Amino acid sequence: MVSDCKQIIFLGDGMGGRPLASLEGRTCLEAQDTPALDAIAAGGECGLMDPISPGVPAGSDTAHMAILGYDPFQYYTGRGPFEARGVGLAVKAGDVAFRCNFATVEDNVVKERRAGRIKEGTDVLAAAITEAFADGIDGIQIIFEQSVEHRAALLLRGEGLDHRVTDVDPHQDGVEVHLCQPLPEVADDPAAQRTARIVNEFVQRSHEVLADSEVNKDRQARNLLPANAVLPRGAGTAPHLQSFRQRYGMNGAMIVEVDLVRGLGMYLGMDVISVKGATGGMNTDEIAIAEAISAVWREYDFVLCNIKAPDLGGHDSDVEAKMQAIAKVDRAIDYLLHKLDWEQTVIMVGADHCTPISVGDHSGDAIPIAFYGHGVRPDFVDKFGERSCATGSIHRIRGGDVMTIIRSYADRMEKFGA
Repeated sequence: MVSDCKQIIFLGDGMGGRPLASLEGRTCLEAQDTPALDAIAAGGECGLMDPISPGVPAGSDTAHMAILGYDPFQYYTGRGPFEARGVGLAVKAGDVAFRCNFATVEDNVVKERRAGRIKEGTDVLAAAITEAFADGIDGIQIIFEQSVEHRAALLLRGEGLDHRVTDVDPHQDGVEVHLCQPLPEVADDPAAQRTARIVNEFVQRSHEVLADSEVNKDRQARNLLPANAVLPRGAGTAPHLQSFRQRYGMNGAMIVEVDLVRGLGMYLGMDVISVKGATGGMNTDEIAIAEAISAVWREYDFVLCNIKAPDLGGHDSDVEAKMQAIAKVDRAIDYLLHKLDWEQTVIMVGADHCTPISVGDHSGDAIPIAFYGHGVRPDFVDKFGERSCATGSIHRIRGGDVMTIIRSYADRMEKFGA
């Protein structure tokens, strides 16, 4: 069955959360005024979604894979390749890729994993690292590229490498930088040992290079945290993924703000559309993102959009920032409600994971979702939120169910059986 109905998945990154005493027992989403999201809930079918499975905290990479119908337990090879592809690096067979943070380190202790969310000068820092490793390490080519704010990607290229190594990034402040080591199952493998040794040398030498950078000297003079270390994590190799068009018979596009998800879209052969003002930060231009969806809506069968800002407030445990970011999502949805033909469009609104203020990281909580538009049978939910959506007719699903459900609403599912 083929129809002309358009499909949109719109995710407020990390938008879900947990009740807070400071909000009188409400979540940020429940406490923030969201008239457009409430309109979606009131006119749609609501429920909860576990991106991977109940109780499993999902990364943005594995969550997006699952939501797009690619089982991460089958296809996931690490976060690094998506980040590297997203910043423009071609990850080849045999390469080992890492996602990295510019961080602030003192006496080998991580003072701040994101170097105060540095926004300027990372291009200069990356160029200094590239120059310092022009000759590689032990015959291995070192390719380093900055991404957005504190994010970057590292690529190791050469013979005799293995991606099965541990993270240098300890994933929390106030603890020592970890040594990269082979994973226990390959502890005696020469390639994994060599890869770990090269990563550790890269971390040590890049720390020396960055400590001497004029960018960091200037930051310290202005009482800003220096970005004096690089912390790699998420080692992986290039995944083998069937293209989105081959899998679903649709042409798809992504309008996203972070290189991690952009890289996934590239691996899937989807068109990745850049939007001026989509910065991935709190100052992102949500109306520009909504305008971009409206502009390409008729050209594509399917569009996935992600606004990053809610996740940042959650990671920073900043209630006001997260609520302001949720308001951004609501304004983007309001624009789409007034611009798109909803007789020919179905949308799922939700998140890729929860980032509760009380946790400061991704959690295993289920996410509120709502389907709205063509083919949808409205239930009795009238407000978009964690507890209200839990009463909806969708009940509780997993991320891997989303593409089946949204294609069914769009009349794009073939009958099973006679």
